Amino acid sequence: MTTVIKPVTRQDLPQLQAISRETFKDTFEANTPDADMAQFLDQAYSAEQLTAELNTSGSDFYFIYQDQQLAGYLKLNIGDAQTEPLGDETLELGRIYILPAFKRQGLGNKLFAFAMQQAKDAGKQAIWLGVWEHNEPALKFYTKLGFKQFSDHIFQVGNDKQRDLLMRKPVF
Repeated sequence: MTTVIKPVTRQDLPQLQAISRETFKDTFEANTPDADMAQFLDQAYSAEQLTAELNTSGSDFYFIYQDQQLAGYLKLNIGDAQTEPLGDETLELGRIYILPAFKRQGLGNKLFAFAMQQAKDAGKQAIWLGVWEHNEPALKFYTKLGFKQFSDHIFQVGNDKQRDLLMRKPVF
């Protein structure tokens, strides 16, 4: 199997929008009211919102392909692009989203390794992320990678206030 990670460009917007909606819905639909899910998908993954994110300085997206098929993506934030003001010494792992058909094939590990290398190359001291407190598979994955909770914040999905655990890992 061949795995390739490539930067996402503005021309990739339709694919980014489709994969964002599908992966978010797959992960959170069972625990989110329909109206809240629809509102969130329309706002967070609109063409306008994703274009703004693609154009944000310090925010980078990467697609991961498995055997030439789009399998998921990664979003990294540094500096002012981070969703929490954690300073210039940190890199935020904003999203690791894998399509359902490609889960449990090691792609999340490959994206994490790529993110960690980006953090090292940029001279960052730590990598951090937010993960929903009830997303057990993700919590298990990040804990296994060595992330430790240091705080929390509210992540709004429509009118549904959800608690994200903020987790951090030193960059070696």
